[in-house]
Amino acid sequence: MDKTTTGWIYGLTGVVIFSGSLPATRVAVMDFDPLFLTVARAAIAGLLGLGLLLAFREKRPSRSDITSLAIVALGCVVGFPLLTALALKHVTSAHSIVFIGLLPLATAIFGVLRGGERPRPAFWIFSAIGSALVSGYALAQGISASPVGDLLMLAAVIVCGLGYAEGAVLSRRLGGWQVICWALVLSLPVMIALCVMTMPHSIDGIGGPAWLGLIYVSLFSMLIGFVFWYRGLAQGGIAAVGQLQFLQPFFGFALAAALLKESVSWSMLIVTLAVVACVAGARKFAH
Repeated sequence: MDKTTTGWIYGLTGVVIFSGSLPATRVAVMDFDPLFLTVARAAIAGLLGLGLLLAFREKRPSRSDITSLAIVALGCVVGFPLLTALALKHVTSAHSIVFIGLLPLATAIFGVLRGGERPRPAFWIFSAIGSALVSGYALAQGISASPVGDLLMLAAVIVCGLGYAEGAVLSRRLGGWQVICWALVLSLPVMIALCVMTMPHSIDGIGGPAWLGLIYVSLFSMLIGFVFWYRGLAQGGIAAVGQLQFLQPFFGFALAAALLKESVSWSMLIVTLAVVACVAGARKFAH
């Protein structure tokens, strides 16, 4: 199996893991404050990441890598989780999918700006069509709009795309799981302090689903998913593998159907197949 194909497999695994992030966040913010949820998930994942780095005796990153790690931390550890948690106070998880549909395009753009990649013109056509299909499908579901929630989600997509691209470039030198672990460790002191300051005064009113949501976003969304995702981006290419994110909303819809008993329509299946075709087309012209 060649390196590019392996990268796509790792990337797809990461996407499947990330697909549960917004539903889990939506459940968690029903009982947890968005700021506490953000810092708690980062603190938990950071402690686990520190343990992994110590267990494998990983050498410290060089000074030249600190700026890139800070960008990853600001984009993926703090920015995206906080902005989406705040947004989900104003909009539904279904509405947020409209903006997640723009994430592959944002990742590809930053892949060009930060990673030096140069996809062919046809790549951008397939990427734009994929964005339109995902966003159009989500809008067709009859979701309500909130200007505040929309601006927060747009900002989240921008900082996340930057964090993905920056982390992928850094992964070529440090390794996929090392990048997210070092980014988490870099932000750990601040996250722990904020976690203590923002923790709930009482846990009596916090239900089981909220705890499960916190566990999922801490272990899977904040750490395990990135292990696969960054390795996939580094091996298969930022712009190319980033297109797999077009499938994330549909995995999210599937999870919503399984966990929240929402129906899955034929139109969703048809659009999913069209998106898969766009991903395949984008991959062909990514290099």
